[in-house]
Amino acid sequence: MRTPRIVTVAVVALAALVSPVPAQANAGFSPGAPGAGDPYFPDMGNGGYDVSHYGLELRYDPATRVLDGKARIAARATQNLSRFNLDFLGPLTIDALTVNGASARYVREGAQELVITPRSGLRNGSRFDVEVRYHGVPQQIDDPELGTSGWVATEDGAVALNQPFGAATFYPVNDTPLDKATYGYRLTVPNGLVALANGEPGPSRTKDGWTTSTWSMTQPMASELAMVAIGRFTVHADATNITAIDTALDPNDEQGVPFHTLTAEVQAWEQTIFGRYPFSSTGGIIDQVDVGYALETQGRPVYDQIDAELDTSTIVHELAHQWFGDSLTPKKWADIWLNEGFATYAEWLYSEHSGGRTVQQIFDRVYAQKPDAAVWQGIVADPGRDNIFNSLVYNRGAMTLHVLRQRIGESAFYTLLRRWATEHRYGNVSTSDFIAFAEKVSGQQLDDLFQVWVYTSGKPAL
Repeated sequence: MRTPRIVTVAVVALAALVSPVPAQANAGFSPGAPGAGDPYFPDMGNGGYDVSHYGLELRYDPATRVLDGKARIAARATQNLSRFNLDFLGPLTIDALTVNGASARYVREGAQELVITPRSGLRNGSRFDVEVRYHGVPQQIDDPELGTSGWVATEDGAVALNQPFGAATFYPVNDTPLDKATYGYRLTVPNGLVALANGEPGPSRTKDGWTTSTWSMTQPMASELAMVAIGRFTVHADATNITAIDTALDPNDEQGVPFHTLTAEVQAWEQTIFGRYPFSSTGGIIDQVDVGYALETQGRPVYDQIDAELDTSTIVHELAHQWFGDSLTPKKWADIWLNEGFATYAEWLYSEHSGGRTVQQIFDRVYAQKPDAAVWQGIVADPGRDNIFNSLVYNRGAMTLHVLRQRIGESAFYTLLRRWATEHRYGNVSTSDFIAFAEKVSGQQLDDLFQVWVYTSGKPAL
């Protein structure tokens, strides 16, 4: 939940020593954009290409906190490229960089730009591969408004949490939700530690005091949802559910089985509301990360130190994100209510389903807040960069869905939820997309409702 712009470590410009690119080689070619166009985070992401796959080989020693990495990036040019950028933060040092197997020039600029100039231009539509070898001690990002993100060292390992930014703290990346890709991980850690990631586990091996694990996420994933967790974990796994809990939090494995079971039960219930689960397995990781939040990392959310009793509402929230936020990802960060409002409403629905407060009771309780309460301040569909994790986005977003449900009726509303999740699976969506889809499904004109609830500040009249 978290711009690399605020990282305090100075980034020193470096350049690879290779032959200069002949001017004629790039005639008719132009540089890719140094940003993806999001007004909240203009430095994030890049233009001119589309990544299809990241292959990450990471070796991490918690004793020294040194990360040795190799990133292999498969991409396709979307214009005639003379050069292109990746997002990559210091103090990680680049040891070698190639494009299509040949050494390429590179320079590091600004807060996070890695500017790469291949030996010859990359033609529009052509596929190319980038390999970057690097090492160093990754530094987490601590944003005054959005909190901690990136590679977060823990007492026995590390956890990578990248929302809204943070991926560039441990690998070179096109860090925009608009460029989803598949991922493969090869994680090497000292014997006795467990390394987890998104997706499904593959072969592992132990040699010379180190254990290497492999993981694969074969469904498209935004970089803000990539996850690595290293530490001492008790793991429970079956064919479609992989959960893990820090052994320091649960030394006698009293929480592990209930957590595993509850995760499966919540996912099964959510499928009855939202349709088929979009990924090949579910799960979750409980660790002592000390970031103060849980995060919907794709397929396997991370929960920060749930050590007293299982927080069911948080599990419901993060698993609902697998449909809304992970499979369906906003085009712009301004549209994050399409993540958080839906996941919050899932909490309300589950409360009623499990015999707690009804959805209407929760709505009434939130609505009873005074006009100067935070939930009424700002615009849901454009909350501002520093407010993307505020009550306005979560609770007023959920209230918008409830008002919509009352307006279009039960049948149309639940049809809308399922079709919205199914017909936009693995894509990017916007507020205007949702409004148009809601009107299509319901057969009603809904501009007035959304104008009041997501485009206007202040407490709406009922």
